[in-house]
Amino acid sequence: MKKLLTLSLLLGLTQVQTVAQTNIKQIIELKAKEIEPKVIAWRRDFHEHPELGNQEFRTAKIVADHLRSLGIEVTENVAFTGVVGVLKGGKPGPVMLLRADMDGLPVTERVDVPFKSNVKVTYNEQSTGVMHACGHDSHVAILMGTASVLAGMKDQIAGTVKFVFQPAEEGVTDKNIAFGADGMIKAGVLENPKVDVAFGLHINSQTPVGMIAYKPGPVMAAVDELNIKIKGKQTHGAYPWEGIDPIVTASQIVMGLQTIVSRSVKLTEAPAVVTVGAIHGGIRHNIIPEEVKMIGTIRTLGREQRILVHKRIAAIAKSIGEGAGCEVDVDIVNGYPVTINDVELTNMMIPTLYESAGKSMVKEVPTAMGAEDFSYFQEKVPGFFFFLGGMDPKKSSSEAAPHHTPDFYLDESGFIVGVKTFCNLIFNYPALKNPAPATTSAGKKKTK
Repeated sequence: MKKLLTLSLLLGLTQVQTVAQTNIKQIIELKAKEIEPKVIAWRRDFHEHPELGNQEFRTAKIVADHLRSLGIEVTENVAFTGVVGVLKGGKPGPVMLLRADMDGLPVTERVDVPFKSNVKVTYNEQSTGVMHACGHDSHVAILMGTASVLAGMKDQIAGTVKFVFQPAEEGVTDKNIAFGADGMIKAGVLENPKVDVAFGLHINSQTPVGMIAYKPGPVMAAVDELNIKIKGKQTHGAYPWEGIDPIVTASQIVMGLQTIVSRSVKLTEAPAVVTVGAIHGGIRHNIIPEEVKMIGTIRTLGREQRILVHKRIAAIAKSIGEGAGCEVDVDIVNGYPVTINDVELTNMMIPTLYESAGKSMVKEVPTAMGAEDFSYFQEKVPGFFFFLGGMDPKKSSSEAAPHHTPDFYLDESGFIVGVKTFCNLIFNYPALKNPAPATTSAGKKKTK
């Protein structure tokens, strides 16, 4: 009789736990739906008022005021304009970090929407518009919505949530300072309390709206900045033999760099990219200038590959310059490391993605050659970074404008999936990381 009573109590407890879990999912669904209009409104406001890296003063104030209104402990001016909110749950558990980046890009918007950006600035000595051409406005809005939902459920949260609103993911003009995720880590964002795990998302304009894409292991490339200065000898354009032409030399270097990926990199192991993004030199049609400057980007997916590509760039550029009689200076500035999803963590959280978006709307994708400074968090703690679809349903992935372009556009109907996913990760991770001990029918804990 005693055994039957014990078994009945255990079955009852299991049913209560199942009901509790079901109730949490239902509450997240309802609260996410309730906050969705505000998420969209926030996103549109941020889109209309974009700010470049380390200049996100307006954005940061809106974020900080919102977090405070929810009763969340707030710290401002972290690594310039960063905002950190701490929400302590009602139950013991891990410290979980949720991150959104806040900065826009020096891009002049062409999309005809009511909340189009008309902000103008001078960037790198050029007049340009400013646009959220990578979707960071949606990241901020989604995390603000997530904070709203979780603050209303804090008594049911096992652990502590750190909401990290990060500046300057796209970089800053002054490379001699710690900025973005690196700057926030150096400012102590992973401490007090110490973070156990980090989650981040990125919207994608060429992934079907509402779909979640992920990859265990390396998910995005390391990025480095390439600067090449070529010094020749200035002369009249009609008498090129009296000078040394750095423009022709620059052209030869551009073509020479193309052989690195095609002939030096083991592409069967991992892809790489070397791109020259701009060449500056000269002022008049009939003057061969003294100097040409080239800038570009390097993308790699491994330490040895990174070293090889850097070495080959310097060797090719300098040898071509020497052959032409030019002085060539190559400066490579190391940027973000490879974004690597912790494999165990990623596999553990895949069912949460199914739960949030539906199994048919979750897919594993190949490694992307874009870069993300979320990688700095992942160097310190296990991290999981995934992509959220925002593609216009009327277009295919080949028709949708890519990121960092004037025609970049997002369908807003998938933002709610981002809110639900973040919330479900916060509730599911503690239980999955430290599951309750299994019991026997007699109510005793099993031992290994």
